[in-house]
Amino acid sequence: MTDTYATQRITWLNKLSRVITHIFLSIDWPLLAVVSLITAVGFICLYSAGYSFPWRITAQIRNIIVAVIAMIIVANVPVSWLRRIAIPAYVVGVLLLLATLFFGVSVKGATRWLNVGFAQIQPSEIMKIETPMLLATYFQLRQDSIKWWDYAVSFVILFIPVILILRQPDLGTSILVFCAGFSVIFFAGISWRFLATLFVGVLVFLPVAWNLMYDYQRQRVMTLLDPSSDPLGSGFHILQAIIAIGSGGFAGKGWMNGTQAHLDFIPERTSDFIFAVFSEEFGFVGNCSLIILYVVLICRTLRIAYTSHRLFDKLIAGSIATIFLMYSVVNMGMVSGVLPVVGVPLPFISYGGTAFLILGICCGILMAISAEKRLNDRWA
Repeated sequence: MTDTYATQRITWLNKLSRVITHIFLSIDWPLLAVVSLITAVGFICLYSAGYSFPWRITAQIRNIIVAVIAMIIVANVPVSWLRRIAIPAYVVGVLLLLATLFFGVSVKGATRWLNVGFAQIQPSEIMKIETPMLLATYFQLRQDSIKWWDYAVSFVILFIPVILILRQPDLGTSILVFCAGFSVIFFAGISWRFLATLFVGVLVFLPVAWNLMYDYQRQRVMTLLDPSSDPLGSGFHILQAIIAIGSGGFAGKGWMNGTQAHLDFIPERTSDFIFAVFSEEFGFVGNCSLIILYVVLICRTLRIAYTSHRLFDKLIAGSIATIFLMYSVVNMGMVSGVLPVVGVPLPFISYGGTAFLILGICCGILMAISAEKRLNDRWA
């Protein structure tokens, strides 16, 4: 009897050690290191920005834990499974977008959230990864005989969620979904002649797009050109953010010492405009350090894409690099007054549940691709 119990315990410990070893090997440590550092910096900044919103600090801890769990789970999923679920995941995402239009929760004139009982989700955030996954799967299946009409099909796949998101309306997320999906089409080898034609078509379509835009979207563009024209109205956000960034100076005012944030001059300071809080407290030095961290993150992502063996792996990793790039550039640009205010969070720093979860899934996908490549090289 004793020998039986001992054998069972040894078997159980052996299985446990294999699971732990597999999880350990699935982690891309350079990627984890830079993401952890950005997240830590973000939480420190959020703690200062949200001192009067303690519930947001608690909620962000929960968001980080959920994102880490999702990252570990996805990192241990075979990449082939991701290709298999790409089509149903995309269909579910589109259905959720349609449900949001009819049954969504409206906040400040925008219907972007869907109440699923235990929580409110933002389906448009999910499409940032589901759309590139389907496009990467499509080009993987067609890689031996890609024709011009394959690119036409891919644009149809891309524009379905983009149009639905624009209807919410949510210009910022629609731009990010478009960029993430378009990067897959670009990396798949679309011709430069087609890109030039597309660029000319976009320029021709701009006057029409201007007329199709909502009033508040046109106002944001005009405010970008001259924020001082309405300093207490539409230009208030940008002007206060620019003041905060400038007042930070070279080394910043120090953690918890930002006056613009603590005196409530910066709106949405825990989410879209958290970069203004960071700039005021850590200054030019802090901004440069943060930009370097994002550059390292993007370079590591591109490295994973470059060293991958399959087309699907390269395309999805390349699209995730685009997501990281667009998130950071658009957020910093709009807070600095270089780009229109479109409501895009700063990756791994801004408060947000669904956005943080999607970023965690993106990191998990990258780790799954990296781990599979390392294991293939080991057994080759």
